[in-house]
Amino acid sequence: MPAETTTPPPVPEAAVPAEAVAPLIRGVRVLRELTEAGGTLSLSGLERATGLARSTVDRITSTLARMGYVRLDGRDAVTTPRLMELGNAYLAALRLPALLSPRADALADELDESVSLAVADRDGIRFIHQATRRRAMSLSFRIGDLLPAERTAPGPLFASEWTDENWRVWRERRAADPVNRGFSAVPPRELPFPDGEFEARAAQAGRDGWALDDQLIEPGLVAVSVPVRDPRTGRIACVANVVSHTSRHTAADLRDTLLPRLRATVAEMERELAAAPDPDPGPPPSGSAAWIGASKHELGREFIESLARGLTVLTAFGEGRAALTLTDVARATGLARATARRALITYEHLGLVRGQPESRTFGLTPRVLSLGFPPLSRTSLPRIAAPHLADLSARVGESTALAVLVSSGPTAEIQYTARAVSPRIMGVDIRVGTRLPAAATSLGRVLLSDPEDSAASAASADFAHVRSQGYALLDEAWEDGLRTLAVPLRDRTGRAVAAVNVALHAAGRTAEECVAEILPELRLTATRIEQELHAAGHFTRVPLL
Repeated sequence: MPAETTTPPPVPEAAVPAEAVAPLIRGVRVLRELTEAGGTLSLSGLERATGLARSTVDRITSTLARMGYVRLDGRDAVTTPRLMELGNAYLAALRLPALLSPRADALADELDESVSLAVADRDGIRFIHQATRRRAMSLSFRIGDLLPAERTAPGPLFASEWTDENWRVWRERRAADPVNRGFSAVPPRELPFPDGEFEARAAQAGRDGWALDDQLIEPGLVAVSVPVRDPRTGRIACVANVVSHTSRHTAADLRDTLLPRLRATVAEMERELAAAPDPDPGPPPSGSAAWIGASKHELGREFIESLARGLTVLTAFGEGRAALTLTDVARATGLARATARRALITYEHLGLVRGQPESRTFGLTPRVLSLGFPPLSRTSLPRIAAPHLADLSARVGESTALAVLVSSGPTAEIQYTARAVSPRIMGVDIRVGTRLPAAATSLGRVLLSDPEDSAASAASADFAHVRSQGYALLDEAWEDGLRTLAVPLRDRTGRAVAAVNVALHAAGRTAEECVAEILPELRLTATRIEQELHAAGHFTRVPLL
């Protein structure tokens, strides 16, 4: 019979340190509940889920909104891609996604199966990269998702290196939650595993150097895993995992046919790690302390300064900044040492930061990915742009749209992917999915003028002019009386991947008024969309359609 749907008793938590920052603990709680809810939760829902007073929830979400980490949409709080900056700091410091994801992606293409990279997170595993095949039966796990070690192929491999303390923590959690109701990324088991079963699988995985998941998560899902070892220590740095369905492969098939290729790829990954030069530390965030102070001055008690300061501490870490001293953190953030110290103490208590007493340094843990990353890792450009288009439309009183280039050459076309309609009686109404000739639209012209996408078209004086001024203003030839103004949206590499425009009746504003009044607002909107696109696209692929 299925297990009863009761909430498992909580695993006892360590006492809160006297120097921990209480508002930071409460803010992290709000972010975790938003994440568990898929990124959107009403303020009253947050009140119930966190047990916090409504006034506290309001102040926390107001602070997070000021930081750009959530958007307040009526009565709902919605996480934004800017929140991924926290998880990006961990992934950049880790370096494994940047170094190994090309190999994982190539293997997924070769095998036509989903391939993932996972790291250990206490008694579970957390994904740091996903190369997913899109088909009717496809993998639904996301970067940042946490799974119980005993329900996965990577889990026994990590457990083969566990200490007695690691096993104690696992047994304590298993006793409190034997069917894994505390892991939202997997369905609960009907019955717990027999005693000693996972320990035996961990010992076997340690001897074999690989492990199988034969429908441990749900019927039909099978996987095979091989550890990727750190060349400096010989210990497991991460695990490469190939996932399939029993309609394509049995577990035995994975072992016999795919395991050899997976092992070859892991060997390439380990050579990649061994040859990787030491990272060049990029610049840490700057001006954070001054910005926080100015926000507090402007918003007063609705802005929780200690929460903002605490979250800023996480962004001090990154590529080349994986292990930082207290002085390093204070210098990178502009915070006082005492303030940075209390934030780090708080994060150690929450399991987001791990201290190394011998070197007196701190580093981020995979648990940082629990702060919004999983639901946001599946976002798309239209979804990112939609609230910004609506805001722009409300500010200028005209219709706005997002489009991408869907074909090239003399017959190049654009496709509308998002829009916000003006409340005017006479407004522009072009539906999402509509395709138009690129050269006949302002959206198309800013995309065709981009050096990497323009081909022969950019040779004309018109496209050179658009490229030099950074926008296109056009009285559309395909619609009498329609005037549009468009600017490009650029990805992290600087390539124009989409364009956003404002469309209006030519009688509403002159061309000069469009440039003077609408262009600054349009550029501001493009900048805001780009900031979120860059945060989302750092370690994930953001679909343009």
